Amino acid sequence: MRLQKLLILAVSVFFCSQFANAQEGLPIYSDYLTDNYYLIHPSMAGVANCSKIRITGRQQWFGDDNAPKLLTASVNGRIGDTQSGIGGIVYSDKNGFHSQTGAYFTYAHHILFSRSEVDLNMLSFGLSAGAVQYKLDETSFLFDGPDPIIGGIEQSATNFNVDFGFSYHLYEFYAHATVKNLLKNEGVNFNEQGISYDNLRTYLFSVGNTFSKYNSEWSFEPSAMFMYRDATEEASIDVNLKAYKQMEFGKLWGGLSYRRSLDGAEFVDGSGVNSQKLQYITPLLGVDLNNFVFAYTYSYQANSVVFNNGGFHQITLGYNFGCKRERYSCNCPAIN
Repeated sequence: MRLQKLLILAVSVFFCSQFANAQEGLPIYSDYLTDNYYLIHPSMAGVANCSKIRITGRQQWFGDDNAPKLLTASVNGRIGDTQSGIGGIVYSDKNGFHSQTGAYFTYAHHILFSRSEVDLNMLSFGLSAGAVQYKLDETSFLFDGPDPIIGGIEQSATNFNVDFGFSYHLYEFYAHATVKNLLKNEGVNFNEQGISYDNLRTYLFSVGNTFSKYNSEWSFEPSAMFMYRDATEEASIDVNLKAYKQMEFGKLWGGLSYRRSLDGAEFVDGSGVNSQKLQYITPLLGVDLNNFVFAYTYSYQANSVVFNNGGFHQITLGYNFGCKRERYSCNCPAIN
């Protein structure tokens, strides 16, 4: 019975660590769907007709000690009337005894292939460079006396890394590809054998399209994102659908996101061994009120063996400023 509990706990930690890992840079959840693609794709800096400020707060498993918590703040915009954009991201991520604080600066360049700005046909490149400070708090580990393996101190390390990516927009269609953590950094990400992984490289691919009828107040945006971690060979896919309704005060929107890991973990189920793959179901709701953006997401983990099914709450607050006229004749929420 004790072995079964330990195996269940190990599976829960495995699923938690896949998408709440405090040692691989900024964690990737579903916050990019709240008009925040710049948070994961540097090529989106300055792509819109407005400069954007976005603040997100995510709290998992209310009522549990040392539960994962993430705070992000980002800003990006076009440099005057040029084809270049800049941006910046700061964040704080805590997960149990691990924590990290990071800051990134981004430069992006946008190449317009169409003859005028009426038709959207644009290729964008973006490069982010930043620093991340990792911390591992071992001060509460030595409750039974000294241990030669545990230092009993707060370990810390600061690493520099870069992200690179590109985006392509053609009318209502878009595609993004980004490589995060190009450089090799060890940080303080040690496993139980004392081995530190120095390859934190992550590949992200996004694609989507917006559909609407002529003069309709409604529009729909299906999209997908594929994520692959190089060192651990973990992969997952997001399938998303958003709906927008134009209102007198602005725009009301909502949607649903489904994330599924392509890797599984085995666990003891009665007298046999079973396996399962991580699954998140995330509804989201938001509103654009004048130049302000408010959004809320809630994730439900649909697995039989979990630490906690729900309790994944996230709030996004945003503000658009320095807005210019809508450049392109398209129904493209991330641009116009």
